[in-house]
Order: sequence, then C-alpha cells, then structure tokens
Amino acid sequence: MLYYLFYQYDRWINVVRYPSFRALAAGGTALILGLLLYPPFIRWLKRVQAGVSNVREDTPETHKAKAGTPSMGGLLLLVTILSSCLLWGDLTNLNFWVVVVMTTCFGLVGFIDDYRKLRQRNSKGLPGKARLLLQFFISGSLVSVLYFFTDFDSRVSFPVVNFEVFNPDIGVFYILFAVVVVVGTANAANLTDGLDGLAIGPAITSAFTFLVLSYAAGTVLKMKGWPAGVEFNIADYLRIPHIPGAAELTVFCAAIMGAGVSFLWYNTYPASVFMGDVGSLSLGAGLGTLAVLTKNEIVSAIIHGVFLIEILSVMIQVVSFQLTGKRVFRMAPLHHHYELLGWAEPKIIVRFWVVSTMLALVGIASLKLR
Repeated sequence: MLYYLFYQYDRWINVVRYPSFRALAAGGTALILGLLLYPPFIRWLKRVQAGVSNVREDTPETHKAKAGTPSMGGLLLLVTILSSCLLWGDLTNLNFWVVVVMTTCFGLVGFIDDYRKLRQRNSKGLPGKARLLLQFFISGSLVSVLYFFTDFDSRVSFPVVNFEVFNPDIGVFYILFAVVVVVGTANAANLTDGLDGLAIGPAITSAFTFLVLSYAAGTVLKMKGWPAGVEFNIADYLRIPHIPGAAELTVFCAAIMGAGVSFLWYNTYPASVFMGDVGSLSLGAGLGTLAVLTKNEIVSAIIHGVFLIEILSVMIQVVSFQLTGKRVFRMAPLHHHYELLGWAEPKIIVRFWVVSTMLALVGIASLKLR
C-alpha cells in the first residue's frame, strides 16, 4: 500500500522503490506493532481462556506447571506479519501474494484447530486427517495456479551443484513435490512448538536465511555511472536460478523476523503466551513456500534442519513402536526426549537455536559452493 502511494503513484519518495528499504521498514513495523500490542492481547487471551489448560496431553509431567498460560499468541504474530506486508509490499507481485495467501490460509486452519480446543476445553482440535486434507488442498491449489497459469520454473535446484549443469525438470510432478515441502515444513514447525521459544527461534533464523536467498535470486544491480544496458545479475554470478520479482519476498521475510522477535519477547522462558497452531502452521507454511518460490526446496531441508529432525523423530518413534513394540526415544518429538534425560528446558531451547543458526550458515554457504 505505502509502496504504491509513495512511489508507484507519483514517485515522490524514491527510496521506497527498493525492496531492501521496504524490508527494513516491514521488519521494524512488525516489531513495534508486536511489542505494543502483545501486553493487552495477552491480558485478553487470559480472560477468554480462563480455566482452560493449554498444555498438551502427550508431554512430560513437568509441563503441568505451564497450566494457565494462554495460547493462540500466534494469532497476533500472524496479524503483525500480514499488516506489515500489506503496508510495505509490492501488491502487484505474484510471488508476494502467493506466500501471503499460503501463510494466511494455513493460519486459518491453525486458528480453527485452536478454537476447537478452546471450545471443547481440551488439547484436541481438528482431527488429524481433516487438518492434513485442508493443508494439501490449500497448498495444492496455490501451487497448481503457479504451475498452470504462470511461467513458473518446475526445475529442481540442488545445493553444491551448478544450476546450469544439473537442474532436472520434473514437470507436473513438481506440484506434488512442492506441496510436500510446504505441508511438511508446516507440520514440522508445529511439532517443534513444544517448549517456550523453541519454534520461533529457528523460524526467525530461517526467515533471515531466505531473506538473503530471495534477494540473491531476484536482484539485478544497475549502478549510476555504468554504461547503458550494463547490469550485474547476482543469480547469474552465483549460478543459481534467477527469479524475477523474488527480491520482493525479502519484505515478507523481514516481517517474519520483526514479528518473531516481538513474540519471542513474551514467549521466552518462562512463556507469558504460547504460539498455538495458528502461529506454528502459518509460520511453517510461509517458510516452506519461500523455499519453493526461491527454488531452494532441497536446501530448505538443511535450513529447516531443526524442524526436520523433530518431525523425523516422531516418524521414527511411530514406525519403531508399530513394528517392534519398542520406542527409540523416551518421548517424541525429540525435545521431549532431552527433557526426560534431565536437560533443563532453557538448555534445550538455546542448543536447538545454536544448531539452527549453524544450519542456516550452511544454507547460505551453499550459494558459493556451486
């Protein structure tokens, strides 16, 4: 909106045309909105959720001490992200709208899930099959629109491999591939949201990583003083796919970072508010969509390594118990396993953050290892 008013309409504030400036503005806007609005929002959540236990049943006994902490804090997280994006984003950019709509729709699924838990006064929400069906329908619909109605690239990029040398085009199967990336990331983030600040830390780190990747994929530099027609394409230099308009995704990434930091201020141990499915599903879907739109689907497995390990621990636990009757971990997801080993909650959280940061650096380093 502000991009249109300040630049597209009469171009009286030239700096607004740069995605880098609007990314900074979006991050700052989301941060300030969150810090100002969370205190009254948390008070409202406490009144609405009085007498409701937001502690999951399949958690260690120590989590009973968290009873009374309000959930659905991710609702304001989502609102601040969207508000900041609509203020500072280029609303004519298709990629921008795809990630915004995907994030919003998954947030709506999470909201319905959280609302059912609130109404039923237990930790059960939407049935698992119904929730997955909705997620596959939403992501499948949006990816199909990209594939059939735009010139979207269905080739797959691999880390440490020159995109010009090896970039298999999987055709219509890309739709299923992309849907698995988005839905998998969303549910992995949801499973990671089990300790105070555990999920939002890696989400902020991933958002920063995709900010770098989207800027690199979509930016073509034209400097004053250069001869006419001379420009520097960052993607060509790094030998990664060039995606016109991808730089606009930096605004969305920065909004996640700003909103995430403001949420972490109140979600850090001991948490004043929980994220809820409305936050974890929307964040995960947004990050998964960024991986698809920037052609970093494979690299995202590294960047989202903490999320991946968490969901794999659940899958391993289920398969092992069904086949052998034995559990590999004391409790899944993995962070509960470390809790039962006696690790203090803050230690688990910070160490997972450290691992997330290291994996993000590996993801960024893959830009140069081509």
